[in-house]
Amino acid sequence: MNFRRGVQREEPEMNLVPMIDVLLVIVIFLVVTTTYSRYSELQINLPMASANPPQEKVSQIEVAVTLDGGYVLNHAPLGALATEALSAELKRAGGENPDPMVVINADAKANYQAVVNVMEAARLAGYKRITFAAQQPRR
Repeated sequence: MNFRRGVQREEPEMNLVPMIDVLLVIVIFLVVTTTYSRYSELQINLPMASANPPQEKVSQIEVAVTLDGGYVLNHAPLGALATEALSAELKRAGGENPDPMVVINADAKANYQAVVNVMEAARLAGYKRITFAAQQPRR
């Protein structure tokens, strides 16, 4: 028999505040101790040359590509030229030699499009032998 009709019995409640506090501290520890991998740039090692120099002296045209995208042809600065103009300069520098060696010496931080322009200009000039200058490894 229930003699307390007006009095309701309180149901026991689970207090969630301490559990939320503990979970928040765990999340903070996870965020602080997590390491993040960063792939912001691509690491590229430029080639090093260790070949012996050629025995015979071949006719060559040296083309340097500067940091700002300009060209230096056989130690004469040309500035930034279009591919067709650079091709005409290569033909003029080649003279009567039908197939000289085109040596491209590009700055390590030069724009790759400028290097491709030199290769395209050599192709337009009819020169098939193209090579790149590289550093000797330091000992």
